[in-house]
Amino acid sequence: MGGIGSGRHWHLSVKNTTDQYRSIDVRRWAREGFLTPGRRFGWQWSIDGEKVANIQVQTGNGQVRLIYRSRDYGDEWESHDYPVRLLSQPCHYGGYREWFACPAQGCGRRVAKLYGERIFACRHCYQLAYTSQSELVFDRALRRANKLRAALG
Repeated sequence: MGGIGSGRHWHLSVKNTTDQYRSIDVRRWAREGFLTPGRRFGWQWSIDGEKVANIQVQTGNGQVRLIYRSRDYGDEWESHDYPVRLLSQPCHYGGYREWFACPAQGCGRRVAKLYGERIFACRHCYQLAYTSQSELVFDRALRRANKLRAALG
């Protein structure tokens, strides 16, 4: 016990992380006013200014409809068009907060973010970890220091 290679940090890196997937955030869409019923908008992801993926979103009463195409490496393109329920929760000091209900079969979990592969689902369905969960102590301290440096300019 306690030899070289022991400890939990060696086991955490086995999981994929949320940074490896495209995500949609209901909080951001609500903040930008996109969740008004009857609205249709496009959402895209880019790397270094180059568009790598996009999705069309149509809002309705209590749901958003995701319309997009995806494919695995070497496979044919597959079209997707399915609803994602929106759950509304009142806040203590007025207003309300929107959540996604995970559309994966058998889940329905209330989440703020959905991660995309063939379908958009919560991180629990894809068994994703946050990047910080697999960081070593030194790496975590370095990330925090860099975040402070960026905030201070």
